[in-house]
Amino acid sequence: MTTAGPAVDTLKDALHRMMLIRRVEEQVIDLATSFDDLIRGHYHVYIGQEATGVGACMALGPDDYMFTTHRNHGHVIARGGEPGPVIAEIIGRTTGYNMGRGGTFHVIAKHLGVLQTSAVVAGGVPMAAGAAFSIKRRGTDQVSLVFFGDGVLEEGAFHEALNMSSLWNLPLIMMCENNSVHPEGRRQGEQPSSSFAATQLADVARAMNVETHVVDGGDAREVAALLTGLVGRTREGEGPFFIESRLTRWPGNRGQFPELIGGPHQMAWTWDPGTADERLQDWLANADPVSLLCRSLVEEGAMTRAEVEEIDATARQEAEEAREFALSSPIPSPESAMDHIFA
Repeated sequence: MTTAGPAVDTLKDALHRMMLIRRVEEQVIDLATSFDDLIRGHYHVYIGQEATGVGACMALGPDDYMFTTHRNHGHVIARGGEPGPVIAEIIGRTTGYNMGRGGTFHVIAKHLGVLQTSAVVAGGVPMAAGAAFSIKRRGTDQVSLVFFGDGVLEEGAFHEALNMSSLWNLPLIMMCENNSVHPEGRRQGEQPSSSFAATQLADVARAMNVETHVVDGGDAREVAALLTGLVGRTREGEGPFFIESRLTRWPGNRGQFPELIGGPHQMAWTWDPGTADERLQDWLANADPVSLLCRSLVEEGAMTRAEVEEIDATARQEAEEAREFALSSPIPSPESAMDHIFA
């Protein structure tokens, strides 16, 4: 299946959204490391996977559903979420999307079709299948899209949802973000995941008669083109579909907690990866979705370096303003602890 890629103006919007995710996640890391107990416990960021989230969400309509994981910050922003309420939720403030009650693992934005997030491995998959079942019963042309990591394929909930979705021909798109792939293997047909025995993850879905696709998750154009076609087919009743988005993990995500190696991303690294910390250089040159899109747009003459850097400056300012909005927002009062609880 071939589908035309997004237009240049659409790609510029995608680049802005990707840069915004990058700059917001950098703020999250700083808020976690520069303050005591502001973000309690573990947290995850979406740096290095921006093209998959943004490319996929570009294909969705306003009434479609999206389910996400422990890396939900980037997905919510990719779906159109505002960075201020996202950061406010992450640090538990009343102006967050869930009034500070969800925290970093549960940034839910129902007005964007983000009905639920789950930090439980595979927790979002059966919910997304349930939403797809609802769509089919109601007879609408909506689509249910779920993001998850490759480790989800080890869980029974995934296989049950996959089987039911195939049996019932549900309007579900399963987007597996496999971020354990070496840069040279992102386009190759065989590459094991970090902890799954299958030679190719897509083989698992094929066994349940689900149409599968493998996509270079660092290429926003490729992701958007594939998802645009599959979303259209899903609306026509052809689902479900399984996609393995092949990604290379950001080196800052390889420790127990995210680390800004060399500090926040510098645009000079985009144009010359050799100027960055040596731990980042190969990733920046071959796998960083933001750098890859920036360089391709400039090389093709669609944008100048100055225009790209202006988009980044805008995203950086938006992220900084979102941080200040969140920090200046009130913490929920103890008296409100029992609000919104139903028995």
